[in-house]
Amino acid sequence: MPTRYPVRPATASDLPRILAIERAGFGEWAWDRNLFAEYARKCGELFLVAEDGERVVGYCIGCIGRGAASLESIAVAPSMKGRGVADALLRALLRRLRRRGVGRVGLMVKVTNLRAMGFFERYGFRRVRRVPHYYEDREDGVLFHLDL
Repeated sequence: MPTRYPVRPATASDLPRILAIERAGFGEWAWDRNLFAEYARKCGELFLVAEDGERVVGYCIGCIGRGAASLESIAVAPSMKGRGVADALLRALLRRLRRRGVGRVGLMVKVTNLRAMGFFERYGFRRVRRVPHYYEDREDGVLFHLDL
């Protein structure tokens, strides 16, 4: 089934909208412009955005290192949640990783983010372990892996 939300690599001109989505989703814990610029440099074409028309409505950042990949972040504009944007982003990222021959992807989710954990489990990610005080607010994280 074709996606309703085209996904493409992020460009520098997308950064203001990415930052707005980040602030809306993560509030005081939102990443800053410099960190996004570093991820753009480090992760290249695995820093993806989803569009609705000409407007960026979500982003995800995947990086490859030492034979495995990590999903560093995924976020969707609040007005677009529940409409398939995160699905389009994750499917696009996993497809790109498989094409590159990556065998595994990992990610971390806050232990209290039950919605995100359910989302990733629907894609076959499995819980590996709980990581105490992983996040800046000292909340625990749950490490997930998916074998590709």
